[in-house]
Amino acid sequence: MKVDSVLLLGMYESMLRIRQFENKAIELFAAQKVPGFVHLYIGEEAIAVGVCACLGDRDYITSTHRGHGHLIAKGGRLDLMMAELYGRASGYCHGKGGSMHIADANLGILGANGIVGAGMPIAGGAAFACRYRDTDAVAVAFFGDGASNRGTFHESLNLASTFKLPAVFVCENNLYGISNRQSHHMNVTDVSDRAGAYGIPGVTVDGNDVVAVYEAASEAVARARRGDGPTLLEYKTWRQRGHFEGDPGTYKDPAEQKAWIARDPLPRLEKQLQDFGFADAAAIRALHDKVDAEIAAAVRFAEESRLPGAGDLLSDVYAA
Repeated sequence: MKVDSVLLLGMYESMLRIRQFENKAIELFAAQKVPGFVHLYIGEEAIAVGVCACLGDRDYITSTHRGHGHLIAKGGRLDLMMAELYGRASGYCHGKGGSMHIADANLGILGANGIVGAGMPIAGGAAFACRYRDTDAVAVAFFGDGASNRGTFHESLNLASTFKLPAVFVCENNLYGISNRQSHHMNVTDVSDRAGAYGIPGVTVDGNDVVAVYEAASEAVARARRGDGPTLLEYKTWRQRGHFEGDPGTYKDPAEQKAWIARDPLPRLEKQLQDFGFADAAAIRALHDKVDAEIAAAVRFAEESRLPGAGDLLSDVYAA
């Protein structure tokens, strides 16, 4: 798989955009400007970016409670996302969804979801629609290791494999379901082994290596587009923060935390860019400045937007 300078630089910029958005979310949450909970994607950026680099606007994704990274990688607007975190009427869901329920159907983003494992059946339905409409579009479901224990995981893989749907199931295995380590809630080391029960490929990849993520996702997406059915991709990674912002993460082994942070996907890719001669320190700094300006503009947009009023109470509410 050829990975050129344009692709690598684009993936670095997208990963940086996610990291800086999340860093700003930390700051705003601590300042009590962002209501509710936020579940941050810091440390996992390579997965969303590597997978979404294989997709177009016609393709679909479903996300999770830790969904900011997926939305940004798929092309979501920072200003509308930030406004949604602020609970403002200009946000993606008009301030009613918050951090865990952002969606943009125009970009194929079928929604983040506060219910663990709930995105997989939605992705299965989208994949069925892609085939029914006779398009070459695919649907990708992002989920965590804990969600792979839920019935929705097994039902979705079974249905997708039976009907050879154009779906890709992406397990972001950060080794913890909230504070419960993977070895304490399942009796397999690799979630990808579960693919065998459904007669589909299962692949485990280093989720902190964006090139490896991209290469595995490219194969899975191409397989789905050809009509050969779904793939289960497992990306091993690590969330550097707690389960939610405010969780001190004391259940983690400090030595393991240190070892995983040393494998942080951003400096890893930055080194590759410099080693390959694709970017020097000045070019990297320029990208940081560009992204910082985008984040600052998104915050200004959110803070200048109005809060929903009483007149908004019944808008966007549907009854059959």
